[in-house]
Amino acid sequence: MALSEVPPAKVEALCLRLAKYKLENKELLTYLLFEADDEKSYIASVKSQLDEGFSKLNTTSLFLAKKTIRKVLRNANKYIKYSGQKQTEVEILLYFCHQMNQLPIAWDKSTAMENLFQRQLIKIEKALSTLHEDLQYDYRIEIEEIR
Repeated sequence: MALSEVPPAKVEALCLRLAKYKLENKELLTYLLFEADDEKSYIASVKSQLDEGFSKLNTTSLFLAKKTIRKVLRNANKYIKYSGQKQTEVEILLYFCHQMNQLPIAWDKSTAMENLFQRQLIKIEKALSTLHEDLQYDYRIEIEEIR
């Protein structure tokens, strides 16, 4: 049964059934229905969620901070996946790296955290190469400030 041959009412029922089972399906459906038209507000909401995650950071131990940072990055990557736009990916990852630089802990003393940070910069560069040259220039200035 091809999806194009299914009547709209049945497609709606299939989508609702799919949304029942997994949180990621619900979140993706929410993005597609309500947030995909306004990417700027979507990015702003993701940034506020990243801020919330970073605010819960336990700074007493690098081990506990590392766990929280990885959790925040997992959430950021999930929201990037929902959007599928390279510009959104660049903006969210740049914000993540900027927030990491603002942390009150010495995460750069940890090899694992330094590698995590460098991988994000590599991902930004890779996504950046697909964007328009003017945007690339603007984002490269931000990357240099972060480094």
